[in-house]
Amino acid sequence: MYLEKFVLPTDENGVYMSYYYENGGYVDNQYPCGIFTKAGLTELDFEKITVLAGSNGSGKSTLLNLIACKLSLDRIAPYNGGELFDRYTRACRYRTGYDDTGVKMRIPIGSAVIASDDVFDHMLTVRSANAEYADDSAFAKGEYGRLFWGDSIRFTGVDSPDYERFRMQVRARRPSVSRRKFVLRETGGEIKLFSNGETALEYFDAKLKDGKLYCLDEPENSLSPQKQIVLKQILEEKARYCGCQFVIATHSPFLMALEGAKIYDLDAEPVDIKKWWELPNTRTYYEFFRDNAEFFERTDSDRRG
Repeated sequence: MYLEKFVLPTDENGVYMSYYYENGGYVDNQYPCGIFTKAGLTELDFEKITVLAGSNGSGKSTLLNLIACKLSLDRIAPYNGGELFDRYTRACRYRTGYDDTGVKMRIPIGSAVIASDDVFDHMLTVRSANAEYADDSAFAKGEYGRLFWGDSIRFTGVDSPDYERFRMQVRARRPSVSRRKFVLRETGGEIKLFSNGETALEYFDAKLKDGKLYCLDEPENSLSPQKQIVLKQILEEKARYCGCQFVIATHSPFLMALEGAKIYDLDAEPVDIKKWWELPNTRTYYEFFRDNAEFFERTDSDRRG
């Protein structure tokens, strides 16, 4: 394992007061001080997959970002943690594990934090690019007709202002170039767009490289239950066969059930390690479906009948 232990500051008051004096006796927001001491959390030990589970406000995303910032993981969008966040991060400590030969490991270059917002931004970027492609495509189709059927453009030298249009006309009039090929060449082609869930899975499949450490912040967002199960399988395979380590903040009962995952219940006071079926969030699902089991049984009976 790359990351073996993460230790939170034992003297949060020292973190707070050092900034207090440097800032002229004023602190606008003490975040993230007080979140984890109140919950009795001082350190975490990691497995190949470690899950941070908890309700909104439990601190799981804060903890994930503290780990990511302390380890200097790559990220797409910066994380704004407030005036004490960087100082708090510097007071944290971590320890890496050892490889099979007993050599101390380092956090692999290219390890990253991936947030749900990154996935949403990717989907919006793809849709925006395809909208631009549609406009360019309409123009290119009209341009093809003008170049193919219009008057021939005379070649007067490479310095001529019409040189590029002359080259385009030569391409358009080649027997092997259809209008479709011409449009694809001039526009670069449309990006294949799936459903939101499929696009998100494609994103994870492209981003998750072998032999890296990843902090994933609520990766289940935009994924249906069926797609969450697919993501669960992807993460399990990456951890088991591809040398990846994952720290995951999630609400998803499917991701909490990742094989071999060590789960920290941040809703417990003090924070406790639990099995996925013991978590309050998972039990809420269980109790709801148990209380409504008759509807499922009735549907199954109708199908059999």
